[in-house]
Amino acid sequence: MKRFTTSFALAAFVGTVLVFGTLGAERAFAQNKDSPGQAAATQGATSTQGQPAATSAGSPAAADSAQPAAPAAAPPAPTSPQLVSADKINAGDTAWMLTSTALVLMMTIPGLALFYGGMVRKKNVLATLMQSFAITCLVTVLWVVIGYSIAFTPGGPVIGGFDRFFLHGMLYENEAGKLTVSHLGLTIPESVYMMFQMTFAIITPALICGAFADRMKFSALLWFIGLWSVLIYSPIAHMMWEPSGFWAGKGVLDFAGGTVVHINAGIAGLVCALVLGKRVGFGREPMAPHNLTLTLIGASMLWVGWFGFNAGSAVASNGRAGMAMFVTQFATAAAALAWMFTEWLAKGKPSVLGIASGAVAGLVAITPASGFVGAGGALAIGVAAGVGCFFASTTVKRWFRYDDSLDAFGVHGIGGIIGALLTGVFNVREISGVDGSFLTQLGAVVTTLVVSGVGSFILLKIIDAVIGLRVTEEEEREGLDVSLHGEHVE
Repeated sequence: MKRFTTSFALAAFVGTVLVFGTLGAERAFAQNKDSPGQAAATQGATSTQGQPAATSAGSPAAADSAQPAAPAAAPPAPTSPQLVSADKINAGDTAWMLTSTALVLMMTIPGLALFYGGMVRKKNVLATLMQSFAITCLVTVLWVVIGYSIAFTPGGPVIGGFDRFFLHGMLYENEAGKLTVSHLGLTIPESVYMMFQMTFAIITPALICGAFADRMKFSALLWFIGLWSVLIYSPIAHMMWEPSGFWAGKGVLDFAGGTVVHINAGIAGLVCALVLGKRVGFGREPMAPHNLTLTLIGASMLWVGWFGFNAGSAVASNGRAGMAMFVTQFATAAAALAWMFTEWLAKGKPSVLGIASGAVAGLVAITPASGFVGAGGALAIGVAAGVGCFFASTTVKRWFRYDDSLDAFGVHGIGGIIGALLTGVFNVREISGVDGSFLTQLGAVVTTLVVSGVGSFILLKIIDAVIGLRVTEEEEREGLDVSLHGEHVE
């Protein structure tokens, strides 16, 4: 107990010093506006996932200095997908977004599959791998049919329209030299933007599976994930990222999915764990990971793939993508070290599972901030995520005695909340082009927790009433590999 108290006090002290120190550094940087290059960088900046950011082009000072012969103002940015000529497409942007799409898909298969697969017991490893693979297939179909349309076309404050139902209207006319572009990615084909966002829609529900590992029916999994993807993921993506969405219109800063992906999946995972109940033997029988080699390989693939996740969310091959890549690397390294040293102090030894989990926590937390913060903010967010997610996944879970099997909530839910809130604190206007608001970030976080948490609970109760959610105790003891799929690992 003494060691734990000392560790917690030391971690809190270090975290406090870093937070206030980096706050001062970021504010000092933000006040340094003498450089013409910094002022120019603000012009034409884009915020998360291609949303237009505020600029100073329309200020009174700019109007006073304008010459009579100045060219007319640029036309307003499109607010819906457009048909354009092929010469409007930027080859560099397109190449980067194709690469990013492949990287993010790699995060789920095989990255997340291996990360989760190594952490379960041997009798459940194939079932765990199967979950990620099957979700990739299921969500791909649903995204093409309806998910993309209701997430990323103009509509109401909660849900988009049906203009892209079954991708109707998304065109590539080779002979005419025309194709459609999304209003959120004007320099790349709409097909590429749609595919990029598809990979986000795939990994988000796959993350949920870590919370209920070892005990959900495969049939129930497919029904839950399918309904959740359409009824919860797509509306939240629309609210946060599409300009007509409620929180997008209020200026929320979520560059690559702190709310849409991680808080969304984390709270859904916690609800799943509570509704399904604990694993048979939880707290009484050993449930150690069967192969941490797989877990470390999976975490490494997640780390590499995350550059597509965050830097790709610039939707261009530009300076913002480069900055997002840098702060992603920095925050992840800081979080991994923070978790490792905190665990070392609290438990006496640093573990492979700990440093891998810390890295993922850092990746999660920097996601919403990656296009908006500098080095100081990235360091503070990384350290806060490493320490915060460690205690959430160990101490807090023991206090409340819930069985979040692979810490989906402890890492993604808590890490996402830390990152989303601190984005409002550490946002640098010279980088983002906009002002951050802690209250706006808090509102978006609460909305995601309520919509995803309540929505997931309702879906689970309906599915449980119709087909049941959980395997029998006999099937669980035998292992899901054999009982659900008729296979096993030798």
